[in-house]
Amino acid sequence: MAKVGNRNLITLVCTECNEENYRVSKNKKNDPERLEINKYCSRCQKHTTHKEKK
Repeated sequence: MAKVGNRNLITLVCTECNEENYRVSKNKKNDPERLEINKYCSRCQKHTTHKEKK
C-alpha cells in the first residue's frame, strides 16, 4: 500500500458560479500556494477557472 504522507484532499470551486465541482489530492509540502486549474463546470456548461477552496 502506498504511503499517504503530505497529500491532502482539496475541493475546487468554480470562480463564476461558486459550485464545488471537483475533489483532488495535492502535496502541500511541494505546492504551498493555492491551486488554480481550468476545468469544465457542469453548471456553467463551459470551461472555467477553478480555485482551491479555503
